[in-house]
Amino acid sequence: MDRLQPLRRLSDVVNQVAIVTCVACVLIMLGISFTAFLYKLATGSTLSWTYSLARLFLPWIGFLSMTISLRYGEHVAMTLLVRSLPRVLLKVAAGLCLAVIALFALMLVWYGWIFFQGASQVYMVSDQIQISGKFTAIVVPISGVIILLHLVQGFDLLEHFIDDEAVIEGLIDATDGEERS
Repeated sequence: MDRLQPLRRLSDVVNQVAIVTCVACVLIMLGISFTAFLYKLATGSTLSWTYSLARLFLPWIGFLSMTISLRYGEHVAMTLLVRSLPRVLLKVAAGLCLAVIALFALMLVWYGWIFFQGASQVYMVSDQIQISGKFTAIVVPISGVIILLHLVQGFDLLEHFIDDEAVIEGLIDATDGEERS
């Protein structure tokens, strides 16, 4: 039995939570923007706080989307170059890639936590709505922790080991099965 399996399941659950959180942030932003649009149609004037409030969700969407794309292997990769390497060097390159990702995640956690602790400003969305800068700053170390958690997936995070022909055959078989139904 693989000892990392519980952590891999946790990584998958955390990824699903990140997806739901990103979708919620986008929906909240759209709701705020739609409210501003309806208010403008109804009254002819604008709500001053809608833009400021909506943009507070952008860091959450950006940082959490980064962790989601990493989990699905959708990050920037030099696949053609790496796949042309012999198998041994391919594993070395993949290991180095995971090490760089881990270093980046550790830096996000370390410097992100310092950034979070120092975030003392208050966003004045309106006279009544004031939001602490900590709301947007906390997403930096959280995303670093999520990336570190996703590293338990190992080489599955990298597309270097995906057999393109097997994927294409699987897609063709799935399509053939749907046509027969």
